[in-house]
Amino acid sequence: MGKRVLLGMSGGVDSSVSAILLKEQGYDVIGINMLLWGDDTSNASDARKVCKKLNIPFTFLDLRNDFKRYVVQDFIVEYRSCHTPNPCIMCNKFMKFGIMYTRAKELKCDYIATGHYANIEFDEKYNANVLKKANNLKKDQSYVLYNIRKELLNHTIFPLGKFESKEEIRKLATEHGLEVANKPDSEDICFIENGNYKEFLETKAKFKPKEGDIVDKKGNVLGKHSGLYKYTIGQRKGLGISNPEPLFVIDYNKLKNELIVGEEKDLYKESLLASNINWLIDDVKNGMRVEAKIRYAAEPKPAKLILLPRGYARVIFDEPQRAITPGQSVVFYDGDTVLGGGKILSH
Repeated sequence: MGKRVLLGMSGGVDSSVSAILLKEQGYDVIGINMLLWGDDTSNASDARKVCKKLNIPFTFLDLRNDFKRYVVQDFIVEYRSCHTPNPCIMCNKFMKFGIMYTRAKELKCDYIATGHYANIEFDEKYNANVLKKANNLKKDQSYVLYNIRKELLNHTIFPLGKFESKEEIRKLATEHGLEVANKPDSEDICFIENGNYKEFLETKAKFKPKEGDIVDKKGNVLGKHSGLYKYTIGQRKGLGISNPEPLFVIDYNKLKNELIVGEEKDLYKESLLASNINWLIDDVKNGMRVEAKIRYAAEPKPAKLILLPRGYARVIFDEPQRAITPGQSVVFYDGDTVLGGGKILSH
């Protein structure tokens, strides 16, 4: 019997094809669906059907309380701090590569697997298994995986990492007769209906809109805002103020409940401070050159890494970067290899 692997199955085409590939590679596969939010179990039903068709065991976990504790609560706390979080990163850390990994060990599994687009390979330069970008750079998800524990790199498989296109994956699903072959990808944050995070914060977290001043860099009052949590760094539309030059949100003053605006040039910053750094390799050196990616959709940019005490780091970019946003993550790359990353604290 081959090595046993616990595969996270969302009910979508990516994780379903991952099950096919793992079986073909000789693994003893167990599928698991985790209910994280709400009462809709249709995804679990789809995952169960795939497992039945592929003749692999299926298990289910109701993790809604854990999800609220680790992911949703962090999302709320970040917005209360005038930060803009990425909840997928916290979900990966605590749910898929936390609780799911614990369950895998209970089931005597050697590995866990997911349908993420990334690669784990042995790298002679670091003499270790490392996390690398997916071959399909448009779908690459290495950015949202930087926060997993380093030791999991020896116990994790990403079967889709080498695929060049999504069409190949859907074709495989069709060839194996899977009903989910043409199921649409989920794009939005799973616990935010219709992408309306403001409504979520007001109804679920009892955020109350608190009017305050919109000011320029010198403190001149230009207008009124309707609650700091409704605005993000780089935002231009919806400010309700007129000016000869377009104005953008460039910062917050939480103590004074002020929204600070400026011209586009004011969005560009040369450095950032990051906290809660998670390293995926051992020999990170102070002053080393990296490519730093400041949000999921951004391109990694050349920078110098300054290591600071207590898990902090200063990142100094070769060229100023636009709209560095506290609460987002910065991820450090050496070519295709993820060195680690942390949460952006300030610019």
